[in-house]
Amino acid sequence: MTYMARTGREGRDKPNALFHGDNLDVLREYIEDSSVDLIYLDPPFQSGRDHNLPFKRADGTPPTAQIKAFTDTWTWDHAAKDAFDEVVATGSRVGLVLEVVDRVVGKSAMLSYMSMMALRLIELHRVLKPTGSLYLHCDPTASHYLKVVLDAVFGSENFINEIIWRRSRAHNDRKIRKFGAIHETLLYYGKSAERTFVPQYAERDKDAPKTHDLYRHTDGKLYRKDNCNAPGERGPRYEWNGHVRNWRFSPEERDRLIREGKIVYSKNGMPRVLRPVDPTRGSPLQDLWTDIDPPNSGSHESRSIGYPTQKPVELLERIVTASTNEGDVVLDPFCGCGTTIHAAHNLKRRWIGIDIAKQAIDIIRERFDRHFGEIARQTYTLVREPQDMDGAVALAEDDRYQFERWAVRLAGGEAGEKRKGADGGVDSVLTFQEAVGAPVRKIIVSVKSGHVGVRDVRDLRGTIEREKAAIGVLITLHSPTAPMRREAATTGFFQTTLSNTPEHFPKIQIITIDELFEGVAIRAPVTFRRKAPKRKNPQTEFAFTQTKQS
Repeated sequence: MTYMARTGREGRDKPNALFHGDNLDVLREYIEDSSVDLIYLDPPFQSGRDHNLPFKRADGTPPTAQIKAFTDTWTWDHAAKDAFDEVVATGSRVGLVLEVVDRVVGKSAMLSYMSMMALRLIELHRVLKPTGSLYLHCDPTASHYLKVVLDAVFGSENFINEIIWRRSRAHNDRKIRKFGAIHETLLYYGKSAERTFVPQYAERDKDAPKTHDLYRHTDGKLYRKDNCNAPGERGPRYEWNGHVRNWRFSPEERDRLIREGKIVYSKNGMPRVLRPVDPTRGSPLQDLWTDIDPPNSGSHESRSIGYPTQKPVELLERIVTASTNEGDVVLDPFCGCGTTIHAAHNLKRRWIGIDIAKQAIDIIRERFDRHFGEIARQTYTLVREPQDMDGAVALAEDDRYQFERWAVRLAGGEAGEKRKGADGGVDSVLTFQEAVGAPVRKIIVSVKSGHVGVRDVRDLRGTIEREKAAIGVLITLHSPTAPMRREAATTGFFQTTLSNTPEHFPKIQIITIDELFEGVAIRAPVTFRRKAPKRKNPQTEFAFTQTKQS
């Protein structure tokens, strides 16, 4: 099976994808059901503080999408309310959880955080395979709330572990009168009981009790002495070598182990069962991880990237190795500086990375060039869904055709298939009816990513006449000139005819990308606004699918 991005533009398939955009939009627009093997997410924590923002524009101010990506201060606003209402409207267990949180904490920063996360976790569950796993990286501020939401999304029976990762060896918190906070949490869930899991091993603990020491048997093999007591006193109860206990083994199993020489006794006569061990593999990894340190200010990993909340590659390689096999698909919806997809690439897994900040995407591309060579760019597709003007400019410079398609979607239209040759000034055609049974009217949309002038307005007027359209819309990246505004005004208005109070709409409308970000809409008898799709659109140009390997 091959997981691939189909690009009509390039006409070839790539196994990996890097998305610049809001992960909720990307998940709904591009990622198919049951197509991902492992999800690792390290979302902004609800810690009530802002991390230092490492990127600035030339004027010294941080980009708006960057602020949205890195801020760790959540507020109850219209976006949070929309997310809350959407989840509650499903009538699902997740909606019930949010309603309970609302009763407990009210319309607060925490409810905003939980609402935004709930929408995304629902989508992440959708794209995960039945054999897939999810690791959510969080801290104690909201881990208990997130676990309840995850229980509602995945089912409490699919909770596997709460993994504690020691992120530092000491932290002086005396001034705020509490114990030093040195750990973060990984909430580990499976999609089902069939999840992929490859046991991991750590170095043996030199300070382990003597009962855990290696034991070389007469057969020359190494064993570890293990307890024979039944956990929770659930085993059969009887006397064994002078001790009455609930044992792990039935009398018949006990006798067999004794015959095989797999039982030894402590000084007080307590039986111990011998478990075979492979000393080259170390001890089975537990849910307390203290052997991986975060990148510090002096490490090569930190110096070369220097990203806030950066995690060590070794940590992500452990997770990827434990829950996937070579060729599986790894998704990180908050990929930041790209540590997850770096680890996946190292381990020959396919990957999908998503981040809302243009600067994060730039760091990832530079990171891959540095570690894997520029040839690595041939292994992934870059798909940009800008969230601010910085991203829009970058997309226009990177790919004019994709900029045109994105701008049409931002205006509420549907980007059509790429035409052969010149597009005749038509990047999209929107339609409307003044009333049921009335003629279908057309709105011509033309997108310009470069500098614009009066000629563009006159060309659009000619296109309107040729296509017999009611309205023409010119979407521009750069601000239109005053002569352009005057030329558009001379074109007149489209007037509705099937109403007692006729409305007038400018025949030619000029809307900038910046205005679309601000919520300005095409003026027509019906409203066109961008809305994130509820599920994957199979007609999307960059579509991820499972297909037989050729």
